[in-house]
Amino acid sequence: MKFKLPILFALFALSISGKTAPQYSVVNIPPPPTKYKNFQIDGLTFLPNGKLVVCLPSGEIFFRDLTKKSWALFAEGLHNPLGVIAISNSELIVAQRPELTRVRDIDGDGHADDFEVITDNFGMSGNYHEFNFTPVRDEDGNYFFALGTGSRGDGVRTITRGQFNQRGRPGRMHSSAPYRGCIMKLTSAGKTIPWSYGHRTPNGLGFDLKGNLFVTDNQGDWVGSSKLFHVQQDNFYGHAASLAWKPGFENSPLQTPVEKLAKMRTRACVVFPHGTMANSPTKVLAITPQANFGPFTGQLLVGEMNRPRIMRIMLEKVGGELQGACVPFIDGSPLGHGCNRMDWAADGSLFVGQTKHTWAGGEGIQQVSWNGKIPFEIQNMELLEKGFKFTFTKPINRELAQNKENWPFSSYFYEYREAYGSPRSDETKVDISSIKISRDSKIVEVELAELKAWHIHEVKIMNLTSQEGDDLTNNYIVYTLNRLLQNTPPEPLQIKTANSSKKS
Repeated sequence: MKFKLPILFALFALSISGKTAPQYSVVNIPPPPTKYKNFQIDGLTFLPNGKLVVCLPSGEIFFRDLTKKSWALFAEGLHNPLGVIAISNSELIVAQRPELTRVRDIDGDGHADDFEVITDNFGMSGNYHEFNFTPVRDEDGNYFFALGTGSRGDGVRTITRGQFNQRGRPGRMHSSAPYRGCIMKLTSAGKTIPWSYGHRTPNGLGFDLKGNLFVTDNQGDWVGSSKLFHVQQDNFYGHAASLAWKPGFENSPLQTPVEKLAKMRTRACVVFPHGTMANSPTKVLAITPQANFGPFTGQLLVGEMNRPRIMRIMLEKVGGELQGACVPFIDGSPLGHGCNRMDWAADGSLFVGQTKHTWAGGEGIQQVSWNGKIPFEIQNMELLEKGFKFTFTKPINRELAQNKENWPFSSYFYEYREAYGSPRSDETKVDISSIKISRDSKIVEVELAELKAWHIHEVKIMNLTSQEGDDLTNNYIVYTLNRLLQNTPPEPLQIKTANSSKKS
């Protein structure tokens, strides 16, 4: 059964309302006393001594003593710092637009007095959109950072830093200076290399508890809907421009047939449906054992700029690659818009910094805390041979869960194309064959009439309560089904064709 896409999507989008379980509280943190009165937060972390660190678009870095509830200016004069790592109580690594910088307080007076370039081995054309995002460090001392592409909304300057590459210049978002649109690695030996290619606006790096590196990307040209990628060396993730810098790729990226690009690309492990899940995903943060945040240890959190939302990500390995589901988690007021940077405080609470940079978003700092009581949520969603297994945090009402009408599944995909964004293609209602419930009433196995590889499968679970009568807090969940457990068909191109809405 094919949906009438525009009507269905509009009604469905309107039905997605934000909720946060009552077991989580959100409070505002007073902003730092910046003289520029711009309270957007572009970097956020904690020192070993527990002090909060924030970076502002004005180029300032402030520390906050959470016990004394006081702010102190640590550094200023930086250029659009978009991420920070705390090395010690007096040393930071900061991603500012032209470089990664070591910022230190050597004389111990509480103010930075030493600024050292640790790498500037990448190019800049002067385009406003060439951001340097979210540095992270692995257990071996290697740093990773993400370079945004330039925008056709602004040109390139007469003098550029690094080689100007005309092959990377055409397109809505371009890579005319070295490595724009790449994830970069600064090795512990001091060498800077492009680590992966094909990123558009990768505003959010982070590791899971196993050391896997992930990055988000924003919907736009070559990105049908926003995504989460598992970053692996030398892979190409779809945005064509940065191929101008990939060794062995000699063609003009935009003159390369889309069929060839589609065969080269690595799929996202999670796609965030545009308009209903996320329009502009940000920081990736693992829920650590030290986090005091509910029964979700090991899963990932991802921020969202365009609405007051933090999503929860649950991944599994299928066919040797990671894929999985996303669900709204901390959602709606009093959480603010523009959730851009996140980190864990010493008490296990989550601190969130918000920004907008003239786009959708907000400003400020908020603290999200869990009261220790179990919320009624989907704890996990996993692929089965013929459907999905849902694990809930509390025993569910068996009668309501057995009702097939309460599980309205659909499947679809987004086209791979140069145009900005993509409609949903091959959107189909998926019938339910059977429902099985575990003895403890916490696991529901839903068998579907058809599972489609290389398709997104989503459901908004209706009318489900726990045995205690609690409503399911967040009932909209989306699984990016790339590979089946058995007999996965060859990966389709899913490119734009004359009849693309009818193709799978």
